[in-house]
Amino acid sequence: MPITILDGGMGAELQARHGTGKGLWSAQILIDKPEAVVQLHTDFIIAGAQAIITNTYSTIPSYLGKEGRQKEYPALTRLGAELARQAADQSPAPVQVLGSLPPLAESYRPDLVPSSDEARPIYRKLAETLAPHVDAYICETMSTADEAQNAATQALEHGKGKPVYVSWTLDEKAKAKLRSGEPVPDAFQKVKHLPVAGYLFNCTTPEAILTGLEALRPLTDQPLGCYANKVVEIPAGWTLDGAQPTRRRTDLTEADFVQTCQQAAAAGATLIGGCCGLGPPYIAALSQALSK
Repeated sequence: MPITILDGGMGAELQARHGTGKGLWSAQILIDKPEAVVQLHTDFIIAGAQAIITNTYSTIPSYLGKEGRQKEYPALTRLGAELARQAADQSPAPVQVLGSLPPLAESYRPDLVPSSDEARPIYRKLAETLAPHVDAYICETMSTADEAQNAATQALEHGKGKPVYVSWTLDEKAKAKLRSGEPVPDAFQKVKHLPVAGYLFNCTTPEAILTGLEALRPLTDQPLGCYANKVVEIPAGWTLDGAQPTRRRTDLTEADFVQTCQQAAAAGATLIGGCCGLGPPYIAALSQALSK
């Protein structure tokens, strides 16, 4: 099966380039330097990305509310989608735009996942706002089965018929379990009745992703994928803009990344890219390896 190359970690790369990381996190760059978002999307495309994800991971009420801007989440989500579409349309080769539907509280925090009654209206608005500008949706970094179901149902119902992918984040210390402790097969059972276009794992280690793919492959014929990160450990009580930084690994070279991507492909993944800490050079290395 041919591999579709995804982009790398937008938020971490924007932080490295422009110092975002507190308060509104990656949403701040949409306000201050929207041209920098287009440039990073473009850099990933030049590196070989065939699909890019909108910089809308933190354009959600909970983060914007830190500075009293929660009512601006539709406008900033729209801007993030427009910038991704601009970069894709400028590419000489076809590039898909995937609309990010992120956790609505914190990444890696199943204890903070909002109820369905609270989450679904927000996901509906995000899906409706992204719809004119994206080719598909990706419900990413989902840490519980219910969280994925809430995001996916709203994208399917209000996304104008565009494909919807579900991407879970895994516990690095447990074999093939979500961060909630739910086994991958149980999480799959929660959404298997939905017409989801494919299933991925992201924002966890390559090693955890391989165990997840092994558990999921026998359960579905739908496309699988992954985009690993460079994080070693998530501190207890972690928040995206908090004072407790994640510890990044230094042993994941570009060659190592390519090797883990090849292992993921052998395990059935056909949508492959990078997450936090994996910038354009990693995607370029993957693209060059696949071209051979």
